[in-house]
Amino acid sequence: MSEDGLLIGAAPEGLQRLTLRYANRHGLIAGATGTGKTVTLQILAEAFSDAGAPVFLADVKGDLSGLCCEADPNPKLAERAASCGVDGYAPAQAPTVFWDMYGEQGHPVRATIAEMGPLLLSNLLDLTDAQEGAVYAAFALADDEGLALLDLDDLRTTLNFLVENRKELASEYGRISSQSVGAIQRKLLGLERDGGEVFFGEPALKLDDLMRTTRDGRGYINVLAADKLIRTPRMYATFLLWLLSELFEELPEVGDPDVPKLVFFFDEAHLLFDNAPKALLEKVEQVVRLIRSKGVGVYFVTQSPTDLPDDVLGQLGCKVQHALRAFTAKDRKAIRAASENFRADDDLDVVAALTDMGVGEALVSTLEAKGVPSIVRRTKIRPPASRMGPATPSERAKAMRDSPAAGIYDEAVDPQSAHEILTQRAQAAAEAAEKAAAADAAAAEARKMERSKGRKRSSNRQGVGEALLKSVVRNVGGQVGRTIGREIVRGLLGGLLRR
Repeated sequence: MSEDGLLIGAAPEGLQRLTLRYANRHGLIAGATGTGKTVTLQILAEAFSDAGAPVFLADVKGDLSGLCCEADPNPKLAERAASCGVDGYAPAQAPTVFWDMYGEQGHPVRATIAEMGPLLLSNLLDLTDAQEGAVYAAFALADDEGLALLDLDDLRTTLNFLVENRKELASEYGRISSQSVGAIQRKLLGLERDGGEVFFGEPALKLDDLMRTTRDGRGYINVLAADKLIRTPRMYATFLLWLLSELFEELPEVGDPDVPKLVFFFDEAHLLFDNAPKALLEKVEQVVRLIRSKGVGVYFVTQSPTDLPDDVLGQLGCKVQHALRAFTAKDRKAIRAASENFRADDDLDVVAALTDMGVGEALVSTLEAKGVPSIVRRTKIRPPASRMGPATPSERAKAMRDSPAAGIYDEAVDPQSAHEILTQRAQAAAEAAEKAAAADAAAAEARKMERSKGRKRSSNRQGVGEALLKSVVRNVGGQVGRTIGREIVRGLLGGLLRR
């Protein structure tokens, strides 16, 4: 890097550089597959690192892991570097930290459910309005009750608590249907299979660990292994947007710093905008528009500028446009649209250049004094000092051992949170109910025994009055019987004698 800025390459009109103090005005790297976008990303990452700016990028193919290694000796690289204005080209490795959401090719990177927030989480799960409302209610309940939402179990348990107590909670959190909660629970199972089980939890990623510099003042390049993550595009896009949102929320206002606090490369950027709901698009546009005042530069990497909304595209100060292919009418329309994104040069046919540039060439426009876009130039991109290709497993392992993040995130922890607290409450309530039921049963049994004893006393024992009455009846009955008997005998004898 020179005082004039970060060297991108050489054009017939002169060297093309990116002014460092305007690097937080964002940028675009576009072009068809195989035209050199990855190398452009690599040389910019190296340049920012050398200037003292930490970098975060997603490695969707595995090629960028070579940043931790020196470029392989090659006379052609040195020759090209010289033709692009590089003085004394020498292979060099960049200070690199590897991250991996799955914890396989880098340090585990995690976030909590609470940090993700209901909007991003609802988009990640592709929820309906009613289901999204249930998620917002779960977050509100957790806030009111002081329940930490850290992992998927916390969210599941909180949703179940809502639906089980929906009558009592309806006045405060709205009506929550069991059908909506059931649908969310099923989608959480899918998210769990896609890696949500290992991503959501603690220890959560601290932004400070992405913004480290080496002892000699170079910025660390944080490489997210995304070759597996990209297979679940919604998860990939949501994670990167979450990270941008966290930077936006937590970093202080700094204006236009001499060196960016962090430079963020968003590869496969079209995934962020495909089928995104309006609320999410508005959030993306807000973050892109305002995060530059936090000293963060965001560089979108995609095939065509038309992959980005106009409101986002208009925020991008640095544009590096590689060749596009004109196979269809839609492709030709995209080429015309891309040509309109540059400050025109009367001596350059931008539309023709977009289709006939070779690999490693690009149309470059950056910001000049006072932030004015420069005239577009057809530029030969310089080669990187690090390896163009993947690192070996042993090289990656060494970089992880030497990493400043080693040992901080490797082991997951499970502190007490919403799941444990609500489970304990439910268990305590169940035990109390069981004790109450046992007490009620014991009391009922006691009453039953008392009634049984009362019936036995009344059937087996006579009262004094009853016994006296029976005795009198027996005596009277005996006397009456004897009197009647005597009268009958006398009557019979008298009749016989009179005859």
